[in-house]
Amino acid sequence: MTQVTEHGGGVWSLRVPIPDNPLGHTLVHVLDTDRGPVLVDTGWDDPASWDELTAGLAALGLSVQEIHGVVITHHHPDHHGLSGRVREESGAWIAMHAADTAVVRRTREAEPGTWFDYLARKLATVGAPEDHIAPLRAARASGRMRTLPGLRSALPDREIVPGELLDLAGRRLRAIWTPGHTPGHVCLHLEEEHPSRLPGHGRLFSGDHLLPGISPHIGLYEDPDDATAADPLGDYLDSLERIGRLGVAEVLPAHQYAFTDAAGRVRELLDHHEERLTGLLGLLAVPLTPWQLAERMEWNRPWDQIPYGSRNIAVSEAEAHLRRLVKLGRAEPVAGTDPVTYIAV
Repeated sequence: MTQVTEHGGGVWSLRVPIPDNPLGHTLVHVLDTDRGPVLVDTGWDDPASWDELTAGLAALGLSVQEIHGVVITHHHPDHHGLSGRVREESGAWIAMHAADTAVVRRTREAEPGTWFDYLARKLATVGAPEDHIAPLRAARASGRMRTLPGLRSALPDREIVPGELLDLAGRRLRAIWTPGHTPGHVCLHLEEEHPSRLPGHGRLFSGDHLLPGISPHIGLYEDPDDATAADPLGDYLDSLERIGRLGVAEVLPAHQYAFTDAAGRVRELLDHHEERLTGLLGLLAVPLTPWQLAERMEWNRPWDQIPYGSRNIAVSEAEAHLRRLVKLGRAEPVAGTDPVTYIAV
C-alpha cells in the first residue's frame, strides 16, 4: 500500500523506495502552491520507485503531469534520481544549489572510466590493499564499467540561492546552505506558522542534514579535478549549529520520520562527532594510514563484514575526520611516509 502522510498546511510526504538499501525509502515531500504542487526531492531512478511516487501523488488526487517544480536538497541519486523523468512528464523546473549542480554536470561530462581511474588512485593514496583496488582496475581494463547512478537525473535549470526565498506562489520557503553531506546541500525553512500551532518558527525540510536517528555520511567531496583541501566535517558542524539556532517547530527529513526538538538533535550530533574525533585521537597514538584508521573505527558491523562499496564510503569518512583533526592541529601527517600515515599531536 502506498504510504502517504499528511503534515498539514498543504504539506505531505510520500515514501519512495530505495532498491537494495537499508535506509528503505526516501521521503519525498509535496508542497501545495498557488501555481501547482512542488516536490522536495524525487527519489531513486528505479521503476518501482517511480510507481510508488506516481501512486502517492494519485492518492492525493494529483498526477505527475501537474508538478510545477522540484526543489532538490542535494545531488545524491535517492533524492535527485527521478527528477529527469518528472521533468519529462510535467515540464517542471528543477532547482538545486550551484555547488551540487556542478557535481551533476561534471558526472555527465566525464569520459567513461574517469571515475574508476580516480577512485583507484585515491584508494592507493589512502593505503588500501591491492586486492581491494584490483577489481576497479580489472573493470576499467575490460570495459565492463557499471553505469554511475543518477546519470538520467535532470540538469537543474534554476539555482537555489542561500538566504533567499524560493519563487513559490503563496508560500514562504527560504533556502539555507548546509554543506557537509554534499558541498551544495540545502535545508528549506518553511517560514509559516505550524498548522498545529506548535511553538517555534515554522518547519524545516532537512534533506539528509538533520535526521532523527541517523548521523549522515560525511566524507571528502569527490572532485578529480580539484586539489583544494576542503573540510566537509567542519562545514557540517558549522551548518548544524546554524540550523540549531533557527528554533523550528518541526523537522521534515528525507528519511525516517518527522520530529520536533531540532536543537536537541543538533546537540546530540555535535556531541557524537566530538566523541568520535576524541576516539580517533586514541587510535592515532601510532601512525596509521586512512585505510588503517577506517579498519579500526567503530561501524555498525565488524570491518570484515562491511561490503566492498561501503568500505570505500567508510574510508572517505575516516579521511574527513582526519582532515578535521589536522585542521584543528590535533593530528598531522608523518613526513616521508608513502602512503601517508597520520599521528595525534
